[in-house]
Amino acid sequence: MSFHNQGILPARAIHGLCDEKAITLARPLDPDQVQPASLDLRLGPKAYRVRASFLPGPKQTVAERLKGLVLHEMDLTEGTVLETGCVYIVPLLESLKLPKGLSAAANPKSSTGRLDIFTRVITDYAQEFDKVAEAYEGPLYAEISPRTFPILARLGSRLSQIRFRAGASLATDELIRALHAKEPLITEGEVNIEGGLALSVDLSGIKKGQPIGFRAKRHSALVDVDNKGALEVLDYWEPIWQKGSLILDPDQFYILASREAVRIPPTHAAEMVPYNPLVGEFRVHYAGFFDPGFGHAAGHGEGARAVLEVRSHEVPFILEDGQIIGRLVYEPLTEPPQVVYGGGMGSNYQKQGLKLSKHFKAFEPSHSG
Repeated sequence: MSFHNQGILPARAIHGLCDEKAITLARPLDPDQVQPASLDLRLGPKAYRVRASFLPGPKQTVAERLKGLVLHEMDLTEGTVLETGCVYIVPLLESLKLPKGLSAAANPKSSTGRLDIFTRVITDYAQEFDKVAEAYEGPLYAEISPRTFPILARLGSRLSQIRFRAGASLATDELIRALHAKEPLITEGEVNIEGGLALSVDLSGIKKGQPIGFRAKRHSALVDVDNKGALEVLDYWEPIWQKGSLILDPDQFYILASREAVRIPPTHAAEMVPYNPLVGEFRVHYAGFFDPGFGHAAGHGEGARAVLEVRSHEVPFILEDGQIIGRLVYEPLTEPPQVVYGGGMGSNYQKQGLKLSKHFKAFEPSHSG
């Protein structure tokens, strides 16, 4: 397969990679596994609990590096519990044989990030997590470490997604400015474009009667990662009602939302980039992919707020309403997509505001706000 344009591959091209065995599947694709500009990755039948996180480095495969690190082998066929604070390595059902000129990047799925499941993809000979080198040939592995809730996962569970790029990245501030001049990329507020499109946190309670965020409860029950809409919010989360500012406590996990409602044109995809730690001791947004059509009229959206998965680092940190908390970079697709986010494909977060993962029932607050 050859690519005449640089950019992110849409679903049609991803299907083409599967047909040509550039993506090798241990079992056929799930019906909804290919997203508008990414592919969900599925856990294989075995998990290995390891002593510590690692990268194999340029001279070793993951399998070779695992030999001295495995504490326990686990069967995922019928499902098993992955405990908080432990590190697991799981071979995935997808492997790659990428053609020259094609590379890839991985990220946790949105629902994975919103459960505070620290998940990264590793390749053989890797020196970075979540990066797949141009023309890589070999297996893929997921490193999984639940941080807040123990999880039940099984063969075929989908915690990560991968995006394919032809050529070098075309993401620039000039591209963002051109897109915004053609059609506003955010629905309100002042536009700040420097190293990406700035997003700020909403701690004002824009929607009356709703909390400004959620703080995860410690020592909560198990979460089945494949079970949608089954869990009671208050069994796992504490709503946050105070407005204006929020003290982030170390080792606590928060779900917040951006002040701006975001639009991703159907011809482009976007990604939340790691934010500069010099402006605050916190980490935001594990799950960074935004598909074409997210929050856009083409996908029946009217702007959608970015949900922010936030952790403080070593010290408590005061987060203020309107503080910049992340930046989006946009890249073009190599060709127009056949389907966009929200376009009848079972999208869970189109038109979202402050929203927990799909595993939880809708939150019905009794607090007046």
